Amino acid sequence: MARPSGRMPDQMRTISFERGVSKHAEGSCLVKFGDTHVLCTASLEERVPGWMRNTGRGWVTAEYGMLPRSTGDRMRREAASGKQGGRTLEIQRLIGRSMRAVVDLEALGERQITIDCDVLQADGGTRTASITGGWIALHDCLDWMHQRQMASKTRVLRDHVAAISCGIYRGTAVTDLDYAEDSEAETDANFVMTGAGGIVEIQGTGEGAPFSRAQFDMLFAQAESAIAQLVELQKQAIGA
Repeated sequence: MARPSGRMPDQMRTISFERGVSKHAEGSCLVKFGDTHVLCTASLEERVPGWMRNTGRGWVTAEYGMLPRSTGDRMRREAASGKQGGRTLEIQRLIGRSMRAVVDLEALGERQITIDCDVLQADGGTRTASITGGWIALHDCLDWMHQRQMASKTRVLRDHVAAISCGIYRGTAVTDLDYAEDSEAETDANFVMTGAGGIVEIQGTGEGAPFSRAQFDMLFAQAESAIAQLVELQKQAIGA
């Protein structure tokens, strides 16, 4: 089975992280999964949502959006319609959950960090790229705080977190689907895992027909391998 990109079944696209791309944000990263490009910024606020006041704990949340020409045809800005779509809300909640899974909120103190993920160019896997690049932005925000003795980065950030898509494309399990594959995949799944191998979230869908446990096991094995590679790339990016 030939993939449209010519990649091997378990081969990811070319991955890159460019840190410090935003002058004003406490942490930022331009992440590229092939032709999917996402700008991730981390912004610190010395306050928490009202429901968390006086708890001694901080909060990490996320917002996600796609620029009008991140796709082949111009999309209308969601702000123009006055509300966010269901897909947008689902993805930004997933990003927030993924970041909180590796953060000690008590060690953060009563502060909020918002991870903004803006898709500049989309070619499949925007949510997985956002999580993987968002972790870099979060790390750099916490490093910024650590340098100013606001919080201990080593206490707040407990582990890496990264994500990858895997699916069944023309009967074969493949890793890191681009749009050409994602639009035709029989099964599509997103895996979010920590550096230690803990599972944060798995989203899997049989697009045309149910998939088997054996197929799921193949996808999970490919995701584990890919996320281990992504964590190594994160470590290289931050100089760990």
